Amino acid sequence: MVNVLRLTDVSYVRDRRPILDGINWSVEDSERWVILGPNGAGKTSLMKLATANDYPTRGTVDVLGERLGKVDIFELRTRIGFVSSASSRRIPEQELVRDVVLTAAYSVEGRWNEQYDSIDVRQADRILAEWDLAEYADHRFGTLSDGERKRALIARAVMTDPEMLLLDEPSASLDLGARERLLQMLSGFAASPASPAMIMVTHHVEEVPPGFTHALLLRDGKVQAAGPIAETLTAESLEATFGMPFDLSVSDGRYAAVARR
Repeated sequence: MVNVLRLTDVSYVRDRRPILDGINWSVEDSERWVILGPNGAGKTSLMKLATANDYPTRGTVDVLGERLGKVDIFELRTRIGFVSSASSRRIPEQELVRDVVLTAAYSVEGRWNEQYDSIDVRQADRILAEWDLAEYADHRFGTLSDGERKRALIARAVMTDPEMLLLDEPSASLDLGARERLLQMLSGFAASPASPAMIMVTHHVEEVPPGFTHALLLRDGKVQAAGPIAETLTAESLEATFGMPFDLSVSDGRYAAVARR
């Protein structure tokens, strides 16, 4: 196994407010992590560090074998796939779905005068088919449903064969059908040994795709629990993380949590 992310004694302070405190966490290339925690727990700040979009106040962050502060972050970011709600807002509404994926090769949003090799076009079409979007390749991005947009953004993120894929609440705002379709596809993608290390932020255990291997639970900027998902995602750890008791059930790799009365 190869280490793709390591945080050592990391603290992150902004406006004199501690957001992350003493974080020790590492991710291997074969692992698929889910990050859970209440609002304000530090999940977004953790993702900023993992995507090389910010620096820790104290401690060290190693991303894909490179230490933040001692590496060209612009080159490093080309090796990372990242999808968030902000990703969708940067894509022009009139962009063809094929071009949404294809332009990842140049790390631009909105096709202009770039020239693409036929191998890039074939790669984009193959990835669109894998994410069940082949029939929408010549449609405008703005005409897609929320679920289709999320899948298009993930297809864009994997276009460049990233070494690490980070997903910030990928199923947020989706209806039940779109959410389940996306989770099925994420589960299948996670199962492939050819897929990169994956890290996904969510607020809900019901949105954890089957096949994810590890869980990190955050509260008030501190790690409540971290490790293999079956050992870490428990009723006790959820209570410690969210501050209330839960009944937790698991069926065919899917989790469900209900507050205990």
